[in-house]
Amino acid sequence: MKWEGQRESDQIEDRRDGGGGGGGGGIRIGGGRGVGLGTIAVALVASWVFGINPGTVISVLGSLQGGQAPVSQSTQGTPHAKPQDESARFVSTVLASTEDVWGQVFSESGRQYRKPVLVLYRGATRTACGTGEAAMGPFYCPGDQKVYLDLDFFDTMRRQLGAPGDFAQAYVVAHEVGHHVQHLLGVTDKVDALRNRQSEAQANAMSVRVELQADCFAGVWASRSQQGRQWLEQGDLEEAMNAAHQIGDDTLQQNAGGAVRPESFTHGTSAQRMRWFQRGFQSGQPAQCDTFQARSL
Repeated sequence: MKWEGQRESDQIEDRRDGGGGGGGGGIRIGGGRGVGLGTIAVALVASWVFGINPGTVISVLGSLQGGQAPVSQSTQGTPHAKPQDESARFVSTVLASTEDVWGQVFSESGRQYRKPVLVLYRGATRTACGTGEAAMGPFYCPGDQKVYLDLDFFDTMRRQLGAPGDFAQAYVVAHEVGHHVQHLLGVTDKVDALRNRQSEAQANAMSVRVELQADCFAGVWASRSQQGRQWLEQGDLEEAMNAAHQIGDDTLQQNAGGAVRPESFTHGTSAQRMRWFQRGFQSGQPAQCDTFQARSL
């Protein structure tokens, strides 16, 4: 992926030097949907899947580990001061590309795109959704319209999830920005309202549609960014598809050594995640990402 020299975003909030301390002082996210997996190892695997509300996984981790990770006392980083390390510059470049793509998409429909902030942190940090922890993987908080990322997750992708490559990492960022787009379009609020009236199985099924739409939006970004920048290299698309495969609910459950339980899926199967990412990439059109009206996922 030829990303060097491209525009970097100024919507980066770097909390990595904010220090730890204050263990136990953070807010805990309440509620959420169960992952249905009974050991700490499996809970960690489940937490590495990307999602909007990771509160249940935090609760599972807290109960199993008997405590909380140290939480940065600061909720403010250093926005507009561009980090200089390569990994941070990379995600900043990817974020800038999402700004260009979604800014154009919203403009085409007569709307204005509000850019999300991407927060870089280590270990744990406070968010409007509660305490964010590195074990959760990247996540989006609609309460403050920020994407949260501990860059060590990229090592987890490579070493433990079998999803290496820079474009696989770009897919992660684009997926979380996809949740931001859903929030701006009102999808998040509508889904949350529905979940409050649904059974656990129904809520899980709804969550699958949310996640698959974010995958499709990531594909839309990949397609349009390639048209504008011509920055994909041989093998890049395969990296993203492999990442989508490795984080499918069925693959994660199989790799964790447990039975595959479709009723517990919250993000979709490997085949579904790859299919919806590819659908977004091939069409380049957000209108093709309506997972909520699709009869078959």
